[in-house]
Amino acid sequence: MGTQRFRDYNPNQDFLLPPSLREWLPQDHLANFISDVVDTLDLSEIIAAYDNSQGGQASFHPVMMVKLMLYAYCVGVPASRRIEKSTYDVIPFRVLSANQHPDHDTIAEFRKGHLVALSHIFLQVLRLCQKAGLVKLGHVALDGTKVKANASKHKAMSYEYMGKRSDELKAEIARLLAEAQATDEAEDVRCGKGKRGDELPAELRFREQRLKKIQEAKLALEAEARQQAPVASDPVTSKPGTVADVAVKPKAQRNFTDPDSRIITSRILIPGS
Repeated sequence: MGTQRFRDYNPNQDFLLPPSLREWLPQDHLANFISDVVDTLDLSEIIAAYDNSQGGQASFHPVMMVKLMLYAYCVGVPASRRIEKSTYDVIPFRVLSANQHPDHDTIAEFRKGHLVALSHIFLQVLRLCQKAGLVKLGHVALDGTKVKANASKHKAMSYEYMGKRSDELKAEIARLLAEAQATDEAEDVRCGKGKRGDELPAELRFREQRLKKIQEAKLALEAEARQQAPVASDPVTSKPGTVADVAVKPKAQRNFTDPDSRIITSRILIPGS
């Protein structure tokens, strides 16, 4: 059998990533477009709400928060917990946050604290995108017309229709913000306030402790397998009482945080069987 060849695989290898975050995405990526649009807007209404005279930890920049939330809502990610997680796991979110990671409580409080201003800003963004010729911004439809331009007698959008589209965009923004609020409230109940819901137990969060626990669990499974192995005669000495070698079953499980717990398989007994 020939020598098996594989590509090099080293998860611990260091890489020199592009010095510019923008180079992590194609130039025509939606995240880059939203970032450029938000950069043209006046966010003074939100910025003015911060009191710089007070001490304490500096706040995340409102421009970053607006970009992050607008992109999230447009691509169908209303939950603040998912937005937080995406700043670690998903490249467009990481680019827009400039490698910063506001937690879900911060994101939710930003939305609630600036709800009216965010509604105005989001409407400006959608109108700008619509004017620039976009039909959709992520999952958000910007133009509901079905009439072909070259065959339409409506060469220009009527004032009445513009007003209707504006109302539709406002309603869509209200729906997105309401969905985000409802999702966060439901997840607060399910996960607990301040919890993201996918955290590892404390003893498994750091690699050194995690490897130790995994090794302990492996040794414990092997010990249990030996205890359950049938007793066999030693083939050399013919002395009874030698434990036969036995492999740990691949599906054997051990709880890292509660080693004494076991998975119980229930059986249904049918009368007469």
